[in-house]
Amino acid sequence: MSTDAPASPPALLSGPVRLWAPAANDVEIATRAGRVPMTAAGDGWFESPGLAHGEDYSFHLDGGPARPDPRSAWQPEGVHGTSRWFDTDRFAWTDRDWAGVDARGAVTYELHLGTFTPSGDLDGAIGRLDHLVDLGVEMVELMPVAGFNGEHGWGYDGVALWAVHHAYGGPEAMQRFVDAAHARGLGVCLDVVYNHLGPSGNYLGEFGPYFTDTHETPWGSAVNLDAPGSAEVRAFVIENALRWLRDFHVDALRLDAVHALVDTSERHVLAELSDAVADAAAEVGRPLSSWPSRTSTTSSWSRRPRRAVGG
Repeated sequence: MSTDAPASPPALLSGPVRLWAPAANDVEIATRAGRVPMTAAGDGWFESPGLAHGEDYSFHLDGGPARPDPRSAWQPEGVHGTSRWFDTDRFAWTDRDWAGVDARGAVTYELHLGTFTPSGDLDGAIGRLDHLVDLGVEMVELMPVAGFNGEHGWGYDGVALWAVHHAYGGPEAMQRFVDAAHARGLGVCLDVVYNHLGPSGNYLGEFGPYFTDTHETPWGSAVNLDAPGSAEVRAFVIENALRWLRDFHVDALRLDAVHALVDTSERHVLAELSDAVADAAAEVGRPLSSWPSRTSTTSSWSRRPRRAVGG
């Protein structure tokens, strides 16, 4: 089976570029055309005209150095480099008849992209999916793909949570992988880390109150889920999860070390996420799941709960 991407439509301008940066008074967006001010849209949000697929951009907060987009899908030069606009709708999916697979009880193969094949990337992994089918695997669990500093790592120091690590092939390679897995009857589970970010390339605190000293975790300040400004941080987490399920057709999410998602709100973020995933499952008409794990690695499936949270 060819791993070539299906033909894509020409690049069109996206809707407005939006950035939540309540810590900044003024924000500029930089592209090849130069730096222009973004328009304040209220509640800490800034907007600018749309970008074309493949267009490079970055943000400057109060005249400071260039920073990547916190919601960037594509960091071709790594987590310290410029962001590249990615239109998730360009990919021509072939899995419209995919009925999904229930993560509960599925025979699951945990896969580290950097070590699974000599090329260490998503396209290389596509070439070995038939081997997994022959083994009797029903679902492939990808260890974290979020962008992290450098080329090689376990993935648990991700800082670009919306991106697919550049060394793995970037976001379109992720779409190709999921589409190819579904063509072989394989579900795809993605390991996501919302309880902390790595130390290198972590610029979120410059944009707004993504972290709080109200709680401490083994990795330092906690992700802000219940202190002032937490509503947008919670949305950042939940919208990220839904994006993998909707725009990348992932079937399930494994949430790392949920005990470190400290949240004293009346409604815990995991309950909110569970309902959002259930709604998404009803929308797409196939099973979707999010697995909360109290472990900080994915070394043992048997330590995970036996009931999926979500759809």
